[in-house]
Order: sequence, then C-alpha cells, then structure tokens
Amino acid sequence: MNHPSSTPPAVAVITCAVLDAEIRHLASSLPCVRHIETLEQGLHNEPPRLRREVQAAIERIENTCAVDAIALGYGLCSRGTEGLTAGRCALVMARAHDCITLLLGCRRRYASYLAEHPGTYWYSHGWNRHHLPPGQQRYEKLYQQYLERFGEDDAKYLMEVEQAWFRSYSRATYVDLGVGTTGEDLQYTQQCARWLGWAYDYQRGDAGLLRTLLSGPWDRERFVVLRPGETFQMTADDRVIEATVKGRRAARPADATPPEPAGAAP
Repeated sequence: MNHPSSTPPAVAVITCAVLDAEIRHLASSLPCVRHIETLEQGLHNEPPRLRREVQAAIERIENTCAVDAIALGYGLCSRGTEGLTAGRCALVMARAHDCITLLLGCRRRYASYLAEHPGTYWYSHGWNRHHLPPGQQRYEKLYQQYLERFGEDDAKYLMEVEQAWFRSYSRATYVDLGVGTTGEDLQYTQQCARWLGWAYDYQRGDAGLLRTLLSGPWDRERFVVLRPGETFQMTADDRVIEATVKGRRAARPADATPPEPAGAAP
C-alpha cells in the first residue's frame, strides 16, 4: 500500500487518558489528525475490558469518521491490545509494551533504562493526573477507603499487602515530554519518592515516536500497521508485537509504507 509521503493519510486516534495532553498538543500542528477519542486510564488492569472498549471505539470511528488510518495511543498494555482488528481502516500501533515507550521515544531506551535501574516506577504529567501513584497521598486515601468499608483490622492488613507490593520498587522516575508538566508535578514525584524511601530521577522524553504515530510514515522498525482483518499479537522478542491473520504471522513486504486512502466513510 503506497502513499505519497507529502500527503499523509487522514488519521483518527484512540488513546489512553494518560497520553491525552501530549497527543492533543502534537495533533494541534498535524492537519492529518481528524479525530481523537480518549478512553479512561486504568483499562490495562482489566485486559479483556481494554480490548472491548478499544475495539468498540475502532468500530465507531470506522462508521462515522472519514479517515484512512486509526492510530492507537497504547502499547501492548498487559496484552489488552492483542486481538484488536479493523474492518476498513489501517490500524497502527507502536512496538511498545506500554505508554512509557511512547513518552521516552524508543523501546530500546526504555529497556536499557530498566536494565540499569530495575525497580523503577514511572511518573508523568498524565499518570499524576489520571492515576494516584505510590506515595503518601495514595496510602492515606486507600487506608481511609478500606477503613470505612472493612474496619480497622482489615484496613491495616490490606495496606500491608499494598506496601509489600511497593517493596519491589526502589526508584520514582518522572518522564517529561515537555507538555503540561509544572514544578508541582516534579515536586509531587520527589515527595512520593522521599516518603517511600526511593531514589528519584528525571528523564526528558522524546516526542518523535508519538509524533510519527500520529502522522506517519510508519516504518516497520518502530510500528506495526494492520491491514483490515489482521490482528496484533505479542512476540517473544524485542519486536513486542506483530501482525497476524487467523493466528499466523501476516506476510509483509520488505518495507512497510503508510496506507493509501481506503474508501473512507462519507
């Protein structure tokens, strides 16, 4: 499927709320992005629900939007994006385990950082706003909720379980794509790290991967572009995902190119 690089396809975006601010900021200068649909944060905790809700959004867009491709502001996300498919549009996703790759700009940078700093918990503009990350505020809020529902003894036990989970982490790293971040975001992350007894780090993000996701061209090294009827499937190597048809790897030419218009809905 060839398409002149000077005329990118019309694109709709489905994204997790964690990336909403960054995606809308980048899309504001990309005329090819015609529609953005944002889904709630936390769906990765229920992979079947993530799959259902993103699939429903794909179908809505195909029925109502005059676009050629749908870009997903997701990674593999606990395998919740496996099995997604489109009937008319090309479906595009970065080779990423989760949204941190999209913020850092490179899955290999992400893997290298985690290899050097195992036990990293990530904070960002979107994570801090749409999710209550580990820290004193989370502890106090959860304890109060458990206390009201279960009583003091059970509340203390549940918080011990929660804190035991956090012991597998030792570092709070804030990744900043330069959109929306304030001094309060950084201060909050530092406060969380101090309260937890973790190290703190700051990483400047790279918008290149996210920008290309929105506008193309989509190279095979960084992206998977599904044709109608194909689905995403996890791989056992650093490609992260691949295109499959009926459970078998989809054939691909040597170089992937953006899709040509596929008869967009009127």
